Formats: sequence, structure tokens, C-alpha cells
Amino acid sequence: MSTSRDTVLARIRSALTDVPAGEEAGRSPVRRDYRFAHVLDDPEAVLDLLAENLADYRARVHRCTEETLPGLLARLLADHGSRSVAVPPGLPAAWLAATEAERRPDDGTLTAHRLDTTDSVVTGCALAVAETGTIILDGGLGQGRRVLTLVPDHHVCVVRADQVVASVPQALPRLDPARPHTWISGPSATSDIELTRVEGVHGPRTLDVVLVEDHDPRG
Repeated sequence: MSTSRDTVLARIRSALTDVPAGEEAGRSPVRRDYRFAHVLDDPEAVLDLLAENLADYRARVHRCTEETLPGLLARLLADHGSRSVAVPPGLPAAWLAATEAERRPDDGTLTAHRLDTTDSVVTGCALAVAETGTIILDGGLGQGRRVLTLVPDHHVCVVRADQVVASVPQALPRLDPARPHTWISGPSATSDIELTRVEGVHGPRTLDVVLVEDHDPRG
């Protein structure tokens, strides 16, 4: 039985029958000498741009050091009123050392129903893109399954300074194409025909992004 795939491939082969032999191989290579970024090669400027664009998407941005991270995470969870927090595999234990919220590790018991009763989730990320204000998750250590960041109403994402790149062209070579990628630009939101914005329909209503720097951002 012919599948849709076989039908499509047959049509492609038919369309190429009049292409002279060797012409495909003799085509000029695609030029890729375009500009890879539109900001100066300055790590501080890139971090500032990421923070600015995340805020434009209504994410709440916080900056800290590795030493002050546990206290900041505890405050963000407390300010949200979170009594429980989902914990993906591989999340550094020290990150949640200061919180009093119940830790719910993703050990096979976190069904969609149980996640729906979980107040927050804390994750790391794979990369962040400054020019688009985008956080990229790939299911790696400290990130967990996609459902962990879609069902709880509050997502706290920790981004290290060395994970921030200026542009999408700089990000793509650093990503594993075999992994499942989730690209997040602000909290989940949609608009109806009258442009009434509704948040939390397809994911968390509140997104806190924590930028971890090598030095105190307050100087």
C-alpha cells in the first residue's frame, strides 16, 4: 500500500526528471556570511539585552550570584505563595536549600493531575537568546520533561551567564538537534479576536527568570 510519504517522494522524483545530471551537485553553496548578532561582543551588554527583552515579554527578571541564588529562589517561591515545588532530575540540591516549600521530585509520581496541584517548578535551561528574549529547554539535567514546565502555574528558570548567547544563529550550533527543544519567550499568553490578552492558557501564568552572574550585579 502506498503511503503519503511514498506519494510525495514520487512527485519530487518526477519533478526532477528534467534536471541535467550533475547540475544539483554543481550548484553554488549557500552563503552564510550574514551577521550573526546585532549587539556588541560584550557579555554585560548581552545580559542586559536579554533582561530587557524578557521583561518586554512580561517575564520577571532577577539577577544574582551563585551564592545568593538559594535565598532568591526561596523568596520567589514564598512571594508566589508556593507550598509545593516540582523538582526535575539533576537540579542542584543547593538551589532549593533555603525554601520551606514541599519538594516534589519527578520520580515517576508526578502525573499531570499531581502537577496541576503543584504551585511552582524550578528548572535550569540549555541556552538563552538575548536578541529574542528566549529561554531554551532541551530536557537535560535540571530541566526535566516538558510537562513539568507546562502544567504548574509558576515557572522559575535559572540561567547562568555562560548560557546566554546574543542571537539565534549563535544558539543553533550549541544545541543538540536530537533533543526535544522548548523555546520560551515570556509566560504563556494568547489573545482573542478582540486582542484581549489571556495568560496561562498553554503554560505557566508567571515566569520568573533568574540570571546568575559571576559578580554581584548591584556592584
